[in-house]
Amino acid sequence: MARTLHSKIALVAGATRGAGRAIAVQLGAAGATVYVTGRSIRGRRSEMDRPETIEETAELVNAAGGQGIAIRTDHLDAGQVEALVSRVDARHGRLDVLVNDVWGGDRLTEWDKPLWEHSLDNGLRMLRLAIDTHIITSHHALPLLIRRPGGLLVEITDGTSDNTDYRGSFFYDLAKISVIRMALAQAEELRPYGCTALALTPGYLRSEAMLDRYGVTEQTWRSAITGSPHFAMSETPAYIGRAVAALAADPEVARWSGHSLSSGGLARVYGFTDLDGSQPDWARYHDEVVATGRPPETTGYR
Repeated sequence: MARTLHSKIALVAGATRGAGRAIAVQLGAAGATVYVTGRSIRGRRSEMDRPETIEETAELVNAAGGQGIAIRTDHLDAGQVEALVSRVDARHGRLDVLVNDVWGGDRLTEWDKPLWEHSLDNGLRMLRLAIDTHIITSHHALPLLIRRPGGLLVEITDGTSDNTDYRGSFFYDLAKISVIRMALAQAEELRPYGCTALALTPGYLRSEAMLDRYGVTEQTWRSAITGSPHFAMSETPAYIGRAVAALAADPEVARWSGHSLSSGGLARVYGFTDLDGSQPDWARYHDEVVATGRPPETTGYR
């Protein structure tokens, strides 16, 4: 990958695994210095209780050609986030790209249960992890981002503003819609400073957790299609990573300010592909195949 982001400073909040890790790696592949944060470090797992760590993410950024810097940060702790941003400021004096990818709600989501049957504690915790973390991070990091025109804030979510269908869980739905709205609000506040904010969603993501759920690996993932035919439209986390790298390198990225975008949609604009050379368009596939009950068929969609 061309080093289009050489000398750029990026912060990926929530870069331990999944989309966040891949975004960090792809920014690194484009030459950026990338601060990667999360709560899971070697010898100390977060409540997610998964093996991935931010140190591993930083090493992957380095291997890709960037500079990865891992800093353990609980983004619900304003003091820790303030210290993180102060560290970036002291070393670089600026921030060019901020990616809010903190999530952590998978184990808390109770699907197909109405609000009154869903655990209130789980639901409120999910909202704290999915919404408050983004607000706290932006509150402390945006003053550094706006020092120079051209700064970019990417809010990672699920779905776009065009998809108003209920997402199957009150708390999950509220969390993801709220992030889209936050991107719109921040776009308005950043515009006078020449900076851009937008929301971005992956498609059917083959994250580490999703591969584990189906009992497959990235090498054997197609064996899961038999039991879940729409999994044939899944994409690697690198796909959304390349989307963010393309946005960060676009001198006209302000045209997307306030928009909610998808990895598949941006692939058609910028020309990048997933690791297998395809361009899966999950959003269009979902609307035209899944939502209409048509038999699974990926022809023309990737």
